[in-house]
Amino acid sequence: MAPANPSVAPEKQPQGATGVLVLADGTVLWGIGYGASGAGVGEICFNTSMTGYQEILTDPSYAGQIITFTFPHIGNVGANPEDMEREKRAAIGCITRELPTHPSSFRSVQTLPDWMASQGLIGLAGIDTRALTRRIRDGGAPTGVVAHSPEGKFDLDKLLMLAQGWPGLEGMDLAKTVTRERQGSWDAGVWHLGSGYEGSDHKRAGDPAPHVVAVDYGAKDNIFRNLVKAGARVTVVPAKTSLDEIMALRPAGVFLSNGPGDPAATGEYAVPVIKGLLERNVPIFGICLGHQMLGIAAGAKTVKMHQGHRGANHPVQRAEDGVVEITSMNHGFAVDAATLPKGVVETHKSLFDGSNCGIEVTGKQAFSVQYHPEASPGPQDSFYLFEKFVQGLG
Repeated sequence: MAPANPSVAPEKQPQGATGVLVLADGTVLWGIGYGASGAGVGEICFNTSMTGYQEILTDPSYAGQIITFTFPHIGNVGANPEDMEREKRAAIGCITRELPTHPSSFRSVQTLPDWMASQGLIGLAGIDTRALTRRIRDGGAPTGVVAHSPEGKFDLDKLLMLAQGWPGLEGMDLAKTVTRERQGSWDAGVWHLGSGYEGSDHKRAGDPAPHVVAVDYGAKDNIFRNLVKAGARVTVVPAKTSLDEIMALRPAGVFLSNGPGDPAATGEYAVPVIKGLLERNVPIFGICLGHQMLGIAAGAKTVKMHQGHRGANHPVQRAEDGVVEITSMNHGFAVDAATLPKGVVETHKSLFDGSNCGIEVTGKQAFSVQYHPEASPGPQDSFYLFEKFVQGLG
């Protein structure tokens, strides 16, 4: 099968190339493969974070995506079990400028390529990530296939067909593929040097801890750790948990997590539950996908973004006082501020492009933000949101 655009026909495979990126328009980029062998298809995005590659690769919000890291030094602190945001990966793989070097960190227990191989993540190095990032910025996030073969054997026609046959993230409910399968309590607080996650972040014995039911649409574990640090007792439930099942847990408040895919698709089963919580005046705090679905439940609409926001340096301004927070972001959809109905106010906006980054429902104890106040990786400017939510539960 010929490429869809003959002007970007694949150049001859360079000697020693063991990895390749094939875009749906026929563009072929050769490099050095590492991590797991095989091929994976998804949306190509870029992340500007200078640290935290392991947390990024295990963030369930990246399901269906191949991450281009703009920072050149990826892999130089290795990998360890403490820095995983979930037990298994959700991303397809990553693209880097340089092949990861031997790690230099007292916390490292594996090289990044070895860890990626154990996780089924495909890596591709030797790519001009600056040029690829500009392409995404100008033309939007393309569909592509990343492939790694230690023998350097590739069927480009098959890979191109795979890329062209992938439907894209719009209309795709990926939360159901990454959510926890069963309900459970969460006890661990945030990580501390020397004690890991064993350090106590709970309130003192005898102090009442408000019960937060956290709906997992693809949550990062550090969100639950920060809820504990803020003083909550946390129960995590799967994405499709019904309103009656949530209310049976007698929550003081409900948390709506981040997650991958199209919020309108996940919202088919999640939004009716959120509307029910609003009708019962249950306090709500949402992040990322949870923010988008709270917006839909309140009457707004969401849109697919041109390139999305992914990084740990995104400036967001608070409407109430003009304070600017530097935030961590990972999203390809957004609440359309122009569709916010009466009774829903915009609380935060991006200073990069003016897109909506926070809402609050008037007369309800319900608010949400588009960014990630739990960081991991990223700045910790926004931890106050966990305290605002938990302390408001009484």
